[in-house]
Order: sequence, then structure tokens, then C-alpha cells
Amino acid sequence: MAKRPIFISSPKSSMLFKRELIEFEWFSGFSLKQKQRSIHSLHDRAREKFPEIKLLEISSKSTEQFGIELSAFNLIIKKNNMNFSVETAFQASKVFELAGPFYDLYEKSSKEAKRDTRLKESGNLIAFRYFDREFPINPKTFFYNWLYINTLSTHPDLGEKIVDYDGFTDIEFNPHKSINCQAEAAAIYVSLVKNNLLNDALSSPEDFKSAVYNY
Repeated sequence: MAKRPIFISSPKSSMLFKRELIEFEWFSGFSLKQKQRSIHSLHDRAREKFPEIKLLEISSKSTEQFGIELSAFNLIIKKNNMNFSVETAFQASKVFELAGPFYDLYEKSSKEAKRDTRLKESGNLIAFRYFDREFPINPKTFFYNWLYINTLSTHPDLGEKIVDYDGFTDIEFNPHKSINCQAEAAAIYVSLVKNNLLNDALSSPEDFKSAVYNY
């Protein structure tokens, strides 16, 4: 058995999303088949608790092509005559005590950027610098969520589809090992859209912080 969170959009409540920990049967192994068996198990248990929920797995292991396209590894940013993923941008923007940001990572794939050894050899993380704009490391999910939601807003075809769902998972996300989660960002996006707050939130990072973290 394992426990993983599901992120539920909750636009009518005092928070933009709810995080619910679900216990389910885990199928060990690194193959796509095993990952998808775990996804089905997680979703089945989640529906037992929330019968009306419409769930979407957002990761490269998703059983839905739409969920794969929404993965931070695949969601593309077009900026400064470059194309790179949300994941690549997130890793390239990290500023450490001893080095960074590593702008050369924008030329790397998502996997190459995430596995770059400098990210673990440069001391403590102290900030994010996304081109000419700096972001603090607190709130801890601020920069990642801002980056993901801003990028999703530039893909209207995906944005129109995602609002049909109200629950999101990421089978690769382990809350004991990671902080940021694309499923959480997706739940926030849906709530911002349904509350007619998306445009205001994306006006500036400061407005985003106010809309999402002081909601």
C-alpha cells in the first residue's frame, strides 16, 4: 500500500484547492504498465471517497494523451526565440549559494536539465531567476505554480479541456521527497478560471501571489 495526494479544485470554498491523501495499492516497478496500474488503483480509491470527482493524471505516465501533454516535461514555453519545457525552465532558474542560474540548461531536454549535477553541488537554494525577474523561495510552491499556470494559459486548447476536470494526480509526486507538483498547479488553474480570477492573477507575479496565497 502507498499514500499519495489528490488535488481537488474548490472554487467555491475559501481555498483554491484541497489536498487529500489517499491510501491505495501500489504496483512496484518502473515500467509504464506498472505505473498505470498504480494510477488506476489511486483513482479507484479516490472515487470511493469522492464519487462525483472527475480525475486526471498529469504526468508522462498518464493513461490519457491529454494528461501527458500537460506534464511539466512536455508543456512548452516559447520565449526569446527558444522553445523549452516548464521543467527545463524551473531547473534553469534555480539560484544557489555557490552558483546559478544555469541558463545553458535551456538548451537541454527536461530530463537532462533535471539531472544536471550542478543542481546538487552548488549549495542551498536561495532564489529563482527567470530571465530578468527574480522570485523568492517562499512560499515554497510560488515560482513553480506561477510558471506552470502562466505557461498553461498560453495553450488555450489545453486550458479549455482541463476545466472539465476537478481532481488531479501525479503518480510520480512523493510528498516526502518533493515540494512542487503539477497536479496542484492544475487544480489552482481550474479554480482561478472558474472564479474569473485567472487574468488578474497573471497580471504580475505579485498579483499571482496575492490571488493564490492570500486567497
